Amino acid sequence: MSKRLNDCFENLKAAGKKALIPYITAGDSNPSITVPLMHKMVASGADIIELGIPFSDPMADGPTIQLACERALVHHTSLHDVLEMVAEFRNSDENTPIVLMGYLNPVEAMGYTEFVEAASKAGVDGLLTVDLPPEEATELLPVLKSKEIDPIFLLSPTTTAERIKKISDAGSGYLYYVSLKGVTGSSALNVDEVAERVAAIKAISALPVGVGFGIKDADSASSVAAVSDGVIVGSAIVKIIENNPDDADTILSKIGELLLSMRTAMDG
Repeated sequence: MSKRLNDCFENLKAAGKKALIPYITAGDSNPSITVPLMHKMVASGADIIELGIPFSDPMADGPTIQLACERALVHHTSLHDVLEMVAEFRNSDENTPIVLMGYLNPVEAMGYTEFVEAASKAGVDGLLTVDLPPEEATELLPVLKSKEIDPIFLLSPTTTAERIKKISDAGSGYLYYVSLKGVTGSSALNVDEVAERVAAIKAISALPVGVGFGIKDADSASSVAAVSDGVIVGSAIVKIIENNPDDADTILSKIGELLLSMRTAMDG
């Protein structure tokens, strides 16, 4: 596990807290806001940041994050740009773990070795490629692990015990449990079902389990934090950007308020 992610989860566990993990798409609504927004999220209680790599065909995502990718791509935000944003963030924050999240194509286009070297230099801690199962990651995994960048994989409500074991063995950092069937932005979260599934995962894997999909407010964040190691929130944050695309001050303040309310509820 990367040192930052390991230290983050260890410190939270010692303090009796759970990780708040917000997601934004890099370059949304324009590249100039990404790094200030990353700092704002940390100041508002975020423990880990998932930074989305814009992609033209984000097939696992619903309309909200699809549109975020479109807004970022209007500004031609590339994987190189994303890594430069991480490096800029690291100039004043050496501690907050950064996980890049997206699709394999941009990483493959750059080349695994070149990407991993650049990501390590920039200060990336983990990579979650939603369309790369462990069976197809045999070339990428050793390159990531050579630079202590955690490969992070998804689990779903239908993942079998055998497959949980396989995914856990391949991954590190944390496991991302998708709490709902469907695409990002889905609703109707059932916390009892989440609790049952997370318990089943933790009976098989020693990795922390973060839960995403369906977490929209302080109440849902608090409920999920009670049964997991981390709360991952994406569409609710990205929707604020969608509603205020040309107003950086409002984006920063509203996202800060949302995360602070979640942090307060999770710690309460």
